Amino acid sequence: MDKQRFQLMLILAFAMATTDFVKVESLANGLGSTPPMGWNSWNHFSCQINETLIKETADAMVSTGLAKLGYQYVNIDDCWAEHDRDSQGYLVANGRTFPSGIKALADYVHSKGLKLGIYSDAGYRTCSSEMPGSLGYEKKDAETFAAWGIDYLKYDNCNNGDLKPMERYPQMTQAIMSTDRLIFISLCEWGDMHPATWGSKLGNSWRTTDDINDSWESMVSRADQNEVYAEYARPGGWNDPDMLEVGNGGMTNDEYIVHFSIWAISKAPLLIGCDVRNMTQETMAILGNKEVIAVNQDPLGVQAKKVRMMGSAEVWAGPLSGYRTVVVLLNRSVFAAQITAHWDDIGIPPNTYVQARNLWKHITLEREFVGKLRAQVSGHSCKMYILTPVSQSE
Repeated sequence: MDKQRFQLMLILAFAMATTDFVKVESLANGLGSTPPMGWNSWNHFSCQINETLIKETADAMVSTGLAKLGYQYVNIDDCWAEHDRDSQGYLVANGRTFPSGIKALADYVHSKGLKLGIYSDAGYRTCSSEMPGSLGYEKKDAETFAAWGIDYLKYDNCNNGDLKPMERYPQMTQAIMSTDRLIFISLCEWGDMHPATWGSKLGNSWRTTDDINDSWESMVSRADQNEVYAEYARPGGWNDPDMLEVGNGGMTNDEYIVHFSIWAISKAPLLIGCDVRNMTQETMAILGNKEVIAVNQDPLGVQAKKVRMMGSAEVWAGPLSGYRTVVVLLNRSVFAAQITAHWDDIGIPPNTYVQARNLWKHITLEREFVGKLRAQVSGHSCKMYILTPVSQSE
């Protein structure tokens, strides 16, 4: 078969695999062409944050090499502000924990070649109730964030007076878009009213789940909830199953590899949630896997789906640029299992020979595969491959 015909067949197969792709209008700020990568303070530190921690984290993002790998946002979560606004109604940084102010902190983070993110809430108080929310103050807060040099806003959903999110979130988006600063808008709506179906006009990402915690059960359940909305993800707007727990100690190394693999193929934001100043080599090996990161950042921007479930054995797959396909064989059981990915499940023409690259072993398998790929997978583990077509049998 000639090469041109072969490539056409692959394009058609990929198109058929994504026929339920939903046409949506994206927020016109030019941000989020690939999922955001960075760090957030909440999962590890909760409210125990200060400007020294943020500066040291920015330093560590550079010294560990994470910044060069694409992790660019250093995001401050809840509890950075005083309990009340000032006499003119402005948010003020906590004088004890952030004495230099947020503008100075943004300047420091920018000096490292990184970007600073901040947190607020589409309600009267934030989720901790330690600081004011932005409901009713959207214009003032957006102008403040822009003046400080903020690059990313995580906008939460607590203490909202029982007003629907579709009534509250547009005001902040409009206010931010009216400033002269480009700010990535992360809608932290918890999947409450299915923000994947309406969030693309208001944000660059939207939470599809409640908060994650550092456990296998929490992690895989968030992956399941997020997968339902796969067709809504695209360059400029991403489904968000919450931040990464990799390195926080509640899961095994294999479970963290599953966590990172599924987030990567799901085109989820890769926001590190551990203390990057004190990472183990194992944690860095996961967060720093260039091949897996490249799947997350693939310019095609199609979220992978769960294409087959055989009890505790699952096959997740999705198209990548260059006619390639990413496949994750996931074993949710505690016992080892053989898992098979069939070409007709993952959108590859049946007679296509492929080269398989194991992204965690960093090896290309010696033989070519046609029709299917089978592997033995340990319990609570996965194997992740990129399949690249090499020829088509007659």
